[in-house]
Amino acid sequence: MDTACDVLIIGGGIAGLSLASELADRRGSGTGIVLAEAEPALARHTSGRSAEQLIPSYGPAAVRELTTATVARLLDPRPAPPRPVAWPSRMVLVGTEEQLRAEAAPGMQPLSRAELVELCPELACSPADALGGGRLDSTSVRTDAAALVAWHRDRAAAAGARLLTGAPVTAAEPDGAGWRVEAGPHRLRARQVVVAAGAWADEVAALFGAAPLGLRPLRRTAALVRLAKPLAPDHPMVVAADHGWYYRRAGDGALVSPSEAVPSEPCDAQPVLEDVEDLLGRLNTVTSLGATGIERAWTGLRTEAPDGVPVCGADAAVPGLLWLAGQGGYGFQTSTAMARAAADLLLDGAVGPWCSPDTAAALDPGRFTTGSPVRNMPQATPR
Repeated sequence: MDTACDVLIIGGGIAGLSLASELADRRGSGTGIVLAEAEPALARHTSGRSAEQLIPSYGPAAVRELTTATVARLLDPRPAPPRPVAWPSRMVLVGTEEQLRAEAAPGMQPLSRAELVELCPELACSPADALGGGRLDSTSVRTDAAALVAWHRDRAAAAGARLLTGAPVTAAEPDGAGWRVEAGPHRLRARQVVVAAGAWADEVAALFGAAPLGLRPLRRTAALVRLAKPLAPDHPMVVAADHGWYYRRAGDGALVSPSEAVPSEPCDAQPVLEDVEDLLGRLNTVTSLGATGIERAWTGLRTEAPDGVPVCGADAAVPGLLWLAGQGGYGFQTSTAMARAAADLLLDGAVGPWCSPDTAAALDPGRFTTGSPVRNMPQATPR
Protein backbone atom coordinates (compact mmCIF):
# COMPACT_ATOMS: atom_id res chain seq x y z
CA MET A 1 0.00 0.00 0.00
CA ASP A 2 1.30 3.44 -0.90
CA THR A 3 2.11 5.95 1.84
CA ALA A 4 0.67 9.37 1.05
CA CYS A 5 2.37 12.59 2.12
CA ASP A 6 2.21 16.28 1.38
CA VAL A 7 5.98 16.77 1.17
CA LEU A 8 8.65 14.18 0.34
CA ILE A 9 12.18 15.35 1.13
CA ILE A 10 14.88 13.33 -0.64
CA GLY A 11 18.13 13.46 1.30
CA GLY A 12 18.90 13.07 4.99
CA GLY A 13 21.84 15.44 5.36
CA ILE A 14 21.74 18.80 7.11
CA ALA A 15 19.70 20.36 4.27
CA GLY A 16 16.91 17.78 4.30
CA LEU A 17 16.82 17.43 8.08
CA SER A 18 16.71 21.20 8.58
CA LEU A 19 13.75 21.42 6.23
CA ALA A 20 11.91 18.53 7.91
CA SER A 21 12.44 20.24 11.25
CA GLU A 22 11.33 23.63 9.95
CA LEU A 23 8.20 22.26 8.28
CA ALA A 24 7.21 20.32 11.39
CA ASP A 25 7.64 23.47 13.48
CA ARG A 26 5.78 25.74 11.06
CA ARG A 27 2.85 23.37 10.59
CA GLY A 28 2.63 22.44 14.25
CA SER A 29 2.95 18.82 13.19
CA GLY A 30 5.22 16.70 11.05
CA THR A 31 2.29 14.63 9.85
CA GLY A 32 2.37 14.59 6.09
CA ILE A 33 6.17 14.94 5.89
CA VAL A 34 8.38 12.05 4.76
CA LEU A 35 12.17 12.19 4.44
CA ALA A 36 13.89 9.47 2.40
CA GLU A 37 17.62 8.87 2.85
CA ALA A 38 19.44 6.38 0.63
CA GLU A 39 22.02 5.39 3.24
CA PRO A 40 21.35 3.26 6.33
CA ALA A 41 22.02 6.29 8.55
CA LEU A 42 21.26 10.00 8.37
CA ALA A 43 24.01 12.57 7.67
CA ARG A 44 26.43 9.84 6.61
CA HIS A 45 28.30 11.68 3.86
CA THR A 46 29.25 15.36 3.75
CA SER A 47 27.01 16.43 6.64
CA GLY A 48 28.85 14.01 8.89
CA ARG A 49 32.23 15.53 7.95
CA SER A 50 31.80 19.22 8.72
CA ALA A 51 34.59 21.56 9.83
CA GLU A 52 32.00 22.89 12.33
CA GLN A 53 32.69 26.60 11.82
CA LEU A 54 30.00 29.01 10.63
CA ILE A 55 31.56 32.16 9.15
CA PRO A 56 29.22 35.07 8.25
CA SER A 57 32.00 36.75 6.25
CA TYR A 58 32.55 33.66 4.07
CA GLY A 59 31.09 33.37 0.60
CA PRO A 60 29.15 35.56 -1.85
CA ALA A 61 26.62 38.14 -0.66
CA ALA A 62 23.61 35.79 -0.73
CA VAL A 63 25.49 33.21 1.32
CA ARG A 64 26.56 35.81 3.86
CA GLU A 65 22.96 36.93 4.36
CA LEU A 66 21.78 33.34 4.81
CA THR A 67 24.65 32.60 7.19
CA THR A 68 23.85 35.62 9.37
CA ALA A 69 20.23 34.46 9.64
CA THR A 70 21.29 30.89 10.43
CA VAL A 71 23.79 31.93 13.10
CA ALA A 72 21.23 34.15 14.84
CA ARG A 73 18.79 31.25 15.04
CA LEU A 74 21.34 28.68 16.22
CA LEU A 75 22.69 30.92 18.98
CA ASP A 76 19.18 31.05 20.42
CA PRO A 77 17.43 27.87 19.26
CA ARG A 78 13.82 27.25 20.21
CA PRO A 79 13.08 24.87 21.75
CA ALA A 80 16.48 24.61 23.40
CA PRO A 81 18.39 21.43 22.45
CA PRO A 82 19.89 19.13 25.12
CA ARG A 83 23.33 20.66 24.50
CA PRO A 84 24.42 23.85 22.69
CA VAL A 85 24.51 23.64 18.92
CA ALA A 86 26.52 26.86 18.39
CA TRP A 87 28.69 29.31 20.34
CA PRO A 88 30.91 32.32 19.47
CA SER A 89 34.32 31.44 18.01
CA ARG A 90 36.36 34.02 16.08
CA MET A 91 37.95 33.55 12.66
CA VAL A 92 40.92 35.39 11.21
CA LEU A 93 41.73 35.63 7.50
CA VAL A 94 45.46 35.91 6.77
CA GLY A 95 47.53 36.76 3.72
CA THR A 96 49.03 39.62 1.78
CA GLU A 97 47.23 42.94 1.78
CA GLU A 98 46.20 42.38 -1.84
CA GLN A 99 44.72 38.96 -1.00
CA LEU A 100 42.93 40.35 2.03
CA ARG A 101 41.36 43.18 0.07
CA ALA A 102 40.09 40.65 -2.48
CA GLU A 103 38.68 38.17 0.03
CA ALA A 104 37.60 40.19 3.09
CA ALA A 105 33.93 40.97 3.62
CA PRO A 106 32.39 44.17 5.03
CA GLY A 107 32.52 44.36 8.81
CA MET A 108 35.76 42.44 9.28
CA GLN A 109 38.35 44.15 11.53
CA PRO A 110 41.71 44.88 9.86
CA LEU A 111 44.75 43.51 11.72
CA SER A 112 48.31 44.70 11.28
CA ARG A 113 51.12 42.19 11.19
CA ALA A 114 51.85 42.93 14.87
CA GLU A 115 48.20 42.56 15.86
CA LEU A 116 47.94 39.30 13.92
CA VAL A 117 50.98 37.83 15.66
CA GLU A 118 49.67 38.94 19.06
CA LEU A 119 46.41 37.10 18.34
CA CYS A 120 48.09 34.08 16.70
CA PRO A 121 51.66 33.81 18.05
CA GLU A 122 52.39 30.73 15.94
CA LEU A 123 52.41 33.00 12.86
CA ALA A 124 55.41 35.02 14.09
CA CYS A 125 57.75 32.83 12.03
CA SER A 126 55.80 33.31 8.79
CA PRO A 127 57.36 35.51 6.09
CA ALA A 128 56.02 39.05 6.42
CA ASP A 129 55.60 39.33 2.66
CA ALA A 130 53.31 36.25 2.67
CA LEU A 131 51.29 36.95 5.83
CA GLY A 132 51.46 40.69 6.22
CA GLY A 133 48.27 41.07 8.23
CA GLY A 134 44.76 39.78 8.71
CA ARG A 135 41.04 40.44 8.92
CA LEU A 136 39.16 39.38 12.05
CA ASP A 137 35.56 38.10 11.96
CA SER A 138 34.17 38.30 15.51
CA THR A 139 30.72 37.12 14.38
CA SER A 140 31.94 33.63 13.50
CA VAL A 141 30.68 30.69 15.57
CA ARG A 142 31.54 27.07 16.17
CA THR A 143 28.86 24.43 15.90
CA ASP A 144 28.46 20.89 17.15
CA ALA A 145 27.45 19.21 13.90
CA ALA A 146 26.26 15.99 15.52
CA ALA A 147 24.17 17.90 18.07
CA LEU A 148 22.62 20.05 15.35
CA VAL A 149 21.75 17.03 13.20
CA ALA A 150 20.23 15.31 16.25
CA TRP A 151 18.23 18.42 17.17
CA HIS A 152 16.65 18.66 13.73
CA ARG A 153 16.07 14.91 13.56
CA ASP A 154 14.42 14.76 16.97
CA ARG A 155 12.23 17.81 16.38
CA ALA A 156 10.95 16.40 13.10
CA ALA A 157 10.40 12.89 14.43
CA ALA A 158 8.69 14.09 17.62
CA ALA A 159 6.20 16.04 15.51
CA GLY A 160 5.33 12.98 13.45
CA ALA A 161 7.56 13.27 10.38
CA ARG A 162 8.63 9.90 8.96
CA LEU A 163 12.39 9.61 8.53
CA LEU A 164 13.23 6.68 6.26
CA THR A 165 16.76 5.32 5.95
CA GLY A 166 17.95 2.70 3.48
CA ALA A 167 15.44 4.25 1.09
CA PRO A 168 17.16 5.32 -2.16
CA VAL A 169 14.77 6.86 -4.66
CA THR A 170 14.94 4.76 -7.80
CA ALA A 171 11.81 5.67 -9.75
CA ALA A 172 9.22 8.43 -9.97
CA GLU A 173 6.22 9.15 -12.13
CA PRO A 174 3.59 11.89 -12.10
CA ASP A 175 0.33 10.94 -10.49
CA GLY A 176 -2.30 13.57 -11.08
CA ALA A 177 -1.93 15.83 -8.04
CA GLY A 178 1.65 14.84 -7.34
CA TRP A 179 4.15 12.01 -7.67
CA ARG A 180 4.36 8.29 -7.14
CA VAL A 181 7.86 7.45 -5.89
CA GLU A 182 9.78 4.26 -5.17
CA ALA A 183 12.23 4.70 -2.28
CA GLY A 184 13.90 1.44 -1.34
CA PRO A 185 11.15 -0.85 -0.05
CA HIS A 186 8.71 2.06 0.26
CA ARG A 187 6.05 3.19 -2.20
CA LEU A 188 5.17 6.82 -1.65
CA ARG A 189 2.68 9.30 -3.07
CA ALA A 190 3.75 12.90 -2.59
CA ARG A 191 2.12 16.18 -3.53
CA GLN A 192 5.43 18.04 -3.39
CA VAL A 193 8.98 16.69 -3.72
CA VAL A 194 12.13 18.40 -2.47
CA VAL A 195 15.48 17.29 -3.90
CA ALA A 196 18.01 17.74 -1.08
CA ALA A 197 20.32 14.93 -2.17
CA GLY A 198 23.66 16.73 -2.11
CA ALA A 199 26.14 15.33 -4.63
CA TRP A 200 23.36 13.16 -6.10
CA ALA A 201 20.84 16.02 -6.57
CA ASP A 202 21.13 16.24 -10.37
CA GLU A 203 20.79 12.45 -10.69
CA VAL A 204 17.76 12.29 -8.38
CA ALA A 205 16.03 15.24 -10.04
CA ALA A 206 16.47 13.53 -13.42
CA LEU A 207 14.17 10.74 -12.20
CA PHE A 208 11.42 13.36 -12.10
CA GLY A 209 12.22 14.63 -15.57
CA ALA A 210 14.18 17.71 -14.46
CA ALA A 211 17.12 18.98 -16.47
CA PRO A 212 20.43 18.97 -14.57
CA LEU A 213 21.63 22.24 -13.06
CA GLY A 214 25.29 21.37 -13.53
CA LEU A 215 25.95 20.77 -9.85
CA ARG A 216 29.60 19.80 -9.25
CA PRO A 217 30.76 17.63 -6.33
CA LEU A 218 34.19 18.83 -5.17
CA ARG A 219 36.42 16.92 -2.79
CA ARG A 220 37.52 18.63 0.44
CA THR A 221 39.70 16.88 3.02
CA ALA A 222 40.20 17.60 6.71
CA ALA A 223 42.27 15.94 9.40
CA LEU A 224 42.89 16.00 13.12
CA VAL A 225 46.60 16.40 13.84
CA ARG A 226 48.83 16.53 16.89
CA LEU A 227 50.62 19.77 17.82
CA ALA A 228 53.86 20.42 19.63
CA LYS A 229 51.96 22.84 21.90
CA PRO A 230 48.17 23.15 22.26
CA LEU A 231 46.52 26.32 21.02
CA ALA A 232 44.80 28.56 23.56
CA PRO A 233 41.12 27.71 24.22
CA ASP A 234 40.00 31.03 22.66
CA HIS A 235 42.35 30.81 19.66
CA PRO A 236 40.54 31.84 16.46
CA MET A 237 40.22 29.70 13.39
CA VAL A 238 42.92 30.75 10.88
CA VAL A 239 42.10 30.76 7.16
CA ALA A 240 44.53 31.53 4.34
CA ALA A 241 43.15 34.17 2.00
CA ASP A 242 44.63 32.33 -0.97
CA HIS A 243 42.42 29.30 -0.15
CA GLY A 244 45.49 27.15 0.47
CA TRP A 245 44.73 25.95 4.02
CA TYR A 246 42.96 26.54 7.28
CA TYR A 247 43.27 25.29 10.84
CA ARG A 248 41.50 25.61 14.16
CA ARG A 249 41.95 24.29 17.67
CA ALA A 250 40.55 20.81 18.34
CA GLY A 251 41.30 19.74 21.91
CA ASP A 252 45.07 19.52 22.33
CA GLY A 253 45.52 19.29 18.57
CA ALA A 254 44.11 21.00 15.51
CA LEU A 255 41.69 20.40 12.70
CA VAL A 256 43.46 21.26 9.44
CA SER A 257 42.51 21.25 5.77
CA PRO A 258 44.32 21.87 2.49
CA SER A 259 41.09 23.51 1.26
CA GLU A 260 41.25 21.57 -1.99
CA ALA A 261 38.32 21.59 -4.40
CA VAL A 262 38.95 18.58 -6.65
CA PRO A 263 36.09 17.49 -8.96
CA SER A 264 34.64 14.10 -8.05
CA GLU A 265 31.87 11.77 -9.01
CA PRO A 266 29.10 11.44 -6.40
CA CYS A 267 30.51 8.87 -3.99
CA ASP A 268 31.54 8.07 -0.45
CA ALA A 269 34.66 10.22 -0.77
CA GLN A 270 37.87 9.07 0.90
CA PRO A 271 40.88 11.18 1.95
CA VAL A 272 44.10 11.36 -0.02
CA LEU A 273 46.68 11.20 2.77
CA GLU A 274 49.39 12.68 0.56
CA ASP A 275 47.36 15.91 0.43
CA VAL A 276 47.27 16.09 4.23
CA GLU A 277 50.95 15.26 4.59
CA ASP A 278 51.81 17.98 2.08
CA LEU A 279 49.64 20.40 4.06
CA LEU A 280 51.49 19.61 7.30
CA GLY A 281 54.74 20.47 5.57
CA ARG A 282 53.37 23.81 4.41
CA LEU A 283 51.86 24.66 7.82
CA ASN A 284 55.12 23.85 9.57
CA THR A 285 56.86 26.25 7.19
CA VAL A 286 54.61 29.26 7.82
CA THR A 287 53.72 28.53 11.49
CA SER A 288 55.29 27.15 14.64
CA LEU A 289 52.38 24.77 15.22
CA GLY A 290 54.72 21.77 15.09
CA ALA A 291 52.07 19.53 13.55
CA THR A 292 53.56 16.09 14.08
CA GLY A 293 51.09 13.49 12.86
CA ILE A 294 47.66 12.63 11.54
CA GLU A 295 45.24 11.14 14.06
CA ARG A 296 42.28 10.92 11.71
CA ALA A 297 41.45 12.19 8.22
CA TRP A 298 38.20 12.38 6.27
CA THR A 299 36.81 13.80 3.05
CA GLY A 300 33.46 15.27 2.08
CA LEU A 301 31.98 16.45 -1.21
CA ARG A 302 31.11 20.12 -1.39
CA THR A 303 28.54 20.20 -4.17
CA GLU A 304 28.46 23.59 -5.90
CA ALA A 305 26.17 25.20 -8.42
CA PRO A 306 27.93 26.68 -11.48
CA ASP A 307 27.91 30.20 -9.98
CA GLY A 308 28.84 29.08 -6.45
CA VAL A 309 25.50 30.14 -4.90
CA PRO A 310 23.15 27.53 -3.37
CA VAL A 311 19.91 26.58 -5.09
CA CYS A 312 16.49 26.83 -3.46
CA GLY A 313 13.42 27.07 -5.61
CA ALA A 314 10.88 25.45 -7.87
CA ASP A 315 11.88 23.75 -11.10
CA ALA A 316 10.27 25.76 -13.89
CA ALA A 317 9.61 22.71 -16.06
CA VAL A 318 8.58 20.12 -13.47
CA PRO A 319 5.50 21.00 -11.38
CA GLY A 320 5.75 20.05 -7.73
CA LEU A 321 9.56 19.72 -7.67
CA LEU A 322 11.70 21.99 -5.50
CA TRP A 323 15.49 22.10 -5.46
CA LEU A 324 17.40 22.45 -2.16
CA ALA A 325 20.96 21.79 -3.25
CA GLY A 326 24.33 23.17 -4.27
CA GLN A 327 25.26 24.42 -0.80
CA GLY A 328 28.96 23.90 -1.50
CA GLY A 329 31.03 24.63 1.60
CA TYR A 330 28.18 26.62 3.12
CA GLY A 331 25.88 23.73 4.06
CA PHE A 332 25.77 23.99 7.84
CA GLN A 333 26.22 27.74 7.91
CA THR A 334 23.21 28.41 5.64
CA SER A 335 21.10 25.37 6.56
CA THR A 336 18.57 26.99 8.87
CA ALA A 337 17.92 29.96 6.59
CA MET A 338 17.79 27.74 3.50
CA ALA A 339 15.23 25.54 5.25
CA ARG A 340 13.17 28.61 6.09
CA ALA A 341 13.25 29.75 2.45
CA ALA A 342 12.23 26.28 1.22
CA ALA A 343 9.41 26.09 3.78
CA ASP A 344 8.20 29.53 2.70
CA LEU A 345 7.99 28.31 -0.88
CA LEU A 346 6.22 25.09 0.04
CA LEU A 347 3.73 26.58 2.49
CA ASP A 348 3.24 30.17 1.29
CA GLY A 349 4.26 30.06 -2.35
CA ALA A 350 7.06 32.64 -2.07
CA VAL A 351 10.10 33.42 0.07
CA GLY A 352 9.15 35.71 2.95
CA PRO A 353 10.25 39.34 3.47
CA TRP A 354 12.88 38.27 6.02
CA CYS A 355 15.04 37.42 2.98
CA SER A 356 16.14 40.22 0.66
CA PRO A 357 14.78 40.12 -2.90
CA ASP A 358 18.33 39.92 -4.27
CA THR A 359 19.11 36.82 -2.20
CA ALA A 360 15.78 35.17 -3.01
CA ALA A 361 16.45 35.72 -6.72
CA ALA A 362 20.04 34.49 -6.39
CA LEU A 363 18.81 31.14 -5.05
CA ASP A 364 16.33 30.49 -7.86
CA PRO A 365 17.25 27.50 -10.08
CA GLY A 366 15.72 29.33 -13.03
CA ARG A 367 18.81 31.52 -13.17
CA PHE A 368 20.56 28.72 -15.06
CA THR A 369 17.94 28.61 -17.79
CA THR A 370 15.78 31.71 -18.02
CA GLY A 371 17.21 34.28 -15.62
CA SER A 372 13.66 34.79 -14.35
CA PRO A 373 12.88 35.80 -10.77
CA VAL A 374 11.77 33.32 -8.11
CA ARG A 375 8.69 31.39 -9.17
CA ASN A 376 5.95 30.56 -6.73
CA MET A 377 5.37 26.99 -5.55
CA PRO A 378 1.90 25.52 -5.14
CA GLN A 379 1.17 25.56 -1.45
CA ALA A 380 1.42 22.35 0.56
CA THR A 381 -1.83 21.28 2.17
CA PRO A 382 -1.99 22.66 5.75
CA ARG A 383 -2.80 20.26 8.58
